[in-house]
Amino acid sequence: MLGFAFKAVTENKSDDTKRVTGIGGIFFKCKDPKKMREWYESHLGLNTNEYGAVFEWFQGADNSKKGFSQWSPFSEKTKYFQPSEKDFMINYRVENLERLVEQLKKENVTVVDKIEAYEYGKFVHIMDIEGNKIELWEPNDIEYEKLGQKMGSKTTK
Repeated sequence: MLGFAFKAVTENKSDDTKRVTGIGGIFFKCKDPKKMREWYESHLGLNTNEYGAVFEWFQGADNSKKGFSQWSPFSEKTKYFQPSEKDFMINYRVENLERLVEQLKKENVTVVDKIEAYEYGKFVHIMDIEGNKIELWEPNDIEYEKLGQKMGSKTTK
């Protein structure tokens, strides 16, 4: 994904609701998130902050529209991934989260919580058929970038 232009990640279903448009983040449990961030920064060159690292890329063939993906190590004791018992969670970027959630409910997909809205996007969690918790994010990339700038974060490009 990084450094490459993709036209489309998923095909639209017949209802024209666009589903996943890309990876929004990779979250995983570890014993010491701070040491993990330091290791990845030192050995693999990630620009890290207290939350992990942010990857900056361009959306599709439009090299003027930025997108972002988050990489975050969590404490092995986090409850954020519950009700999943897995040590990871994937965040998928989507469009029109409200409409997508309506469609997913009609398809009997388990929606874990209500949509939460922030300046940088809307979020909701669902469960897949193997009990993996999935985070869906309708991003506002402009506000997300502003938030990173306020925090003094550097992106990994």
